[in-house]
Amino acid sequence: MIPFNVPPFLGTETKYIVEAINNQKICGDGPFTKKCHEWLENKTGTAKALLTTSCTHSLEMAALLLEIQPGDEIILPSFTFCSTADAFVLRGAKLVFVDIRPDTMNIDETKIEDAITDKTRAIVPVHYAGVACEMDTIMDIAKRHNLKVVEDAAQAVMSEYKGQALGTIGDYGCYSFHETKNYSMGEGGALLIKDASKIEAAEILREKGTNRSVFLRGQIDKYTWVDHGSSYLPSDMNAAYLWAQLQQADMINDNRLASWQRYYDSFEQLEKEGYVQRPIIPAECKHNAHMFYLKAKDLVERTALISFLKENDILAVFHYIPLHGAPAGKKFGRFHGEDVYTTKESDRLLRLPMYYGLTDADIQKVIDTVIKFYKG
Repeated sequence: MIPFNVPPFLGTETKYIVEAINNQKICGDGPFTKKCHEWLENKTGTAKALLTTSCTHSLEMAALLLEIQPGDEIILPSFTFCSTADAFVLRGAKLVFVDIRPDTMNIDETKIEDAITDKTRAIVPVHYAGVACEMDTIMDIAKRHNLKVVEDAAQAVMSEYKGQALGTIGDYGCYSFHETKNYSMGEGGALLIKDASKIEAAEILREKGTNRSVFLRGQIDKYTWVDHGSSYLPSDMNAAYLWAQLQQADMINDNRLASWQRYYDSFEQLEKEGYVQRPIIPAECKHNAHMFYLKAKDLVERTALISFLKENDILAVFHYIPLHGAPAGKKFGRFHGEDVYTTKESDRLLRLPMYYGLTDADIQKVIDTVIKFYKG
């Protein structure tokens, strides 16, 4: 069976994990965590990056730092993972879903402004498949309406919009280092902070409400409980695993992009003949080959294609079922405007195997099997 995903592994992860153990510093904010912070800050240009236990927790931290209150409204796409919504639901916010664009599967920036009310506090764009939302428009809307922007960049490490790293354009950016992502620490994430004046508050929140980070930098002689907080620090052993991959981030990225391009080129004829649609990457976007998807004609055809691939020992999957139709989505939110594309495009989308180290032979088998399904 060709798997849908294989977690990235280079070999040096084991060495670094053992080193973390030998350092007798396996809790949070050890040497490897600091290396990862520095790499993320240098790579993205963000004022501060903080590793977290998950992207879910990064989003929760962003909601807390924005002081989201019960009754506040958050505008977001329905085509996303539930964590995007959960972070704000936990603060008592009301979710306002708007439609997506059929080309990138991202939030339709032209639908946002009409959804704004006097209760709206933030916009949460989701960079699906590591392809940027139309951030100039979104930031302009936010500025004119005095709203905050939290980028769900879970899939977007190494992706850019007009030369700027995704996750650094809004007030906060949230990365994922789950095992299904391009770079992994098993479970983990990162919060990117744009405004340097918010760093200390984020550190306190992440350190259980204490000012321990300031203490560790030698700025105070003791630390204490100063505000509300929780434990959002990953183990330094997890950071050691991630550090091995960040050191080789460009190599991993190039490998994935090569696989993505081979898929893309090979399905050109199927698209010309009207069988499928391939991903669209706007000119201003630099993507990271987080996934390769095709769009079938409809749900029935997609289901048949998934079954055909499985019969040929290839695991392909569909993605999000739109949140606004889920029980919790109905309970905590509403869909503003018409669902023109969200459900229809979600029903068509099929993700093919994509991971670092995917072999040429396996890629060719996937390509041949998809073509056989349509033209065999």
